[in-house]
Amino acid sequence: MEVSTVIQNLNWLGIIVAALSTFLIGGIWYSPILFEKSWMQSNEFTAEDLKSRNMPLVFVLSFVLSFIMALNLAMFIGKEDLSFGVTAGFLAGFGWVTLAIGIIALFEKRPLKYVLINGGYMVVAFTVMGAILGAWK
Repeated sequence: MEVSTVIQNLNWLGIIVAALSTFLIGGIWYSPILFEKSWMQSNEFTAEDLKSRNMPLVFVLSFVLSFIMALNLAMFIGKEDLSFGVTAGFLAGFGWVTLAIGIIALFEKRPLKYVLINGGYMVVAFTVMGAILGAWK
């Protein structure tokens, strides 16, 4: 199948929703009710460090990157169903992203907690994106 045909058959609204789902998941994942304190500790961040970020830029660039991730996953999932989408999302999140974070963490001498928190977020985010993209045709 040609790439142009694949692109024409994509569910663009589904891709946007899948990309937005990463914001909802991240907002909960890195909140005080789940992993905010542990995440800050594993990165050696202070509250002042977090206040110094340019949040509009962070959110815009994060959405652009999430959109590209969702687009990539949608092209991989293609016309497959929910089951394949969930499996593909989980395997991408764990097998590629989390393990890549693990490799980087080894070289940066980051704690295991860093890998588990950030990798766990990516596993959940990719699995949900895969579910959305696999189910919504």
